[in-house]
Amino acid sequence: MKREDVPQDAAIFGQWHGICYALDDEGRYVLTPSAGWDPANVANLQAWEVIAEEIREAIEAVRSGTASPLAFHMARCQMDVGLLASYAHLPRWRVRRHLRPAVYARLKPELRARYARVFGVAPEHLDQIPDMPQLPVALDEYREDQAQ
Repeated sequence: MKREDVPQDAAIFGQWHGICYALDDEGRYVLTPSAGWDPANVANLQAWEVIAEEIREAIEAVRSGTASPLAFHMARCQMDVGLLASYAHLPRWRVRRHLRPAVYARLKPELRARYARVFGVAPEHLDQIPDMPQLPVALDEYREDQAQ
């Protein structure tokens, strides 16, 4: 594909661009920025919708008392038990246990700080759960752009 043929379709990432290889005027491969192309944009939109739904379900589980705030942060950071256990240097069974609200409530401050460090939040913010998922992309704006 030639450099001038690289798709520049509006994407959900706004100002961010992907980098593609394209041919320049002399036939050499060069890196070329691309705003995105529609098939990739649709796939990314669907993936972010799934992530948003998983975060919504985690928020509901935490608010209903069936899961600890770790479930929300795991969904927000797109982690599973194994990945969190690896980053927190804990056995998986302990992370699964900490997903229970009663067990989580008794966590020592050092362990809460370890989880907070993994999730990139302050330990005192570990228990703060938003009402709605906060994503790094604006799904509604992209849907409105596509509808026009």
